[in-house]
Amino acid sequence: MAAGEVIVIPCLSDNYTYLVRCHRSETTAIVDPGEAAPVIAALEERDWNLDLVINTHHHHDHIGGNAELIEKYGAKLLGPTAETARIPNMDETCGEGDQVLIGDLEGRVFDVPGHTSGHIAFYFPAITALFSGDSLFALGCGRLFEGTPEQMWHSLQKFRGLPGSTQVYCGHEYTQANAKFAKTIEPDNAILTARCQDIDGLRARNLPTIPSRLDVELATNPFLRADEPSVAEALGMSGESPVAIFTEIRKRKDHF
Repeated sequence: MAAGEVIVIPCLSDNYTYLVRCHRSETTAIVDPGEAAPVIAALEERDWNLDLVINTHHHHDHIGGNAELIEKYGAKLLGPTAETARIPNMDETCGEGDQVLIGDLEGRVFDVPGHTSGHIAFYFPAITALFSGDSLFALGCGRLFEGTPEQMWHSLQKFRGLPGSTQVYCGHEYTQANAKFAKTIEPDNAILTARCQDIDGLRARNLPTIPSRLDVELATNPFLRADEPSVAEALGMSGESPVAIFTEIRKRKDHF
């Protein structure tokens, strides 16, 4: 039997929140609950309790369901040490290099500033799952509300050492729009072209495009490919630094 599972739950207008279940201990966590009602419905459907609420950052569309879920289930709240002042009532905080537990599932914490200054992400190897919040999206990355392009580029590099089979669970269903933008950066990327067709098919059936695989992101996501010579050439920036190229890509996406 698999060590655990992840349940994808749409919430709000285009957010995702994720139930994570350790099968052996029957411990259950929710990652970034933007609202409580869909989480409660998913738990009741499965007759599960909720033990832990996990936040990647302080934005309301990622923590809006915290209070109701904690009150209903008595769950503990875990979030980024650097955002203690902005996420109320955390029972435990964590940061770069820390280990977190969902039952027997061990997760590694990454500090990934850029979208917010204290943003974190979680990688659970036993279920090959990366919960990236609004740092890494399918075919995109988060807007730089509180960080610099250099910070975000450095943050995203932390994911590159993970296995290619890693499933990326991000905060939003932005993939179709991101795909249209990615094609403007690499119109001749055959893997990207095929992926765009797959994404259009999923969305036409109102199906999630999440999770995505990390190796596919590395082959198609322009924000992970700023150090690829083909991307620099496509932008007319051959010889420029990856940070300069990432900055240009982010600028173009902000005005796309």
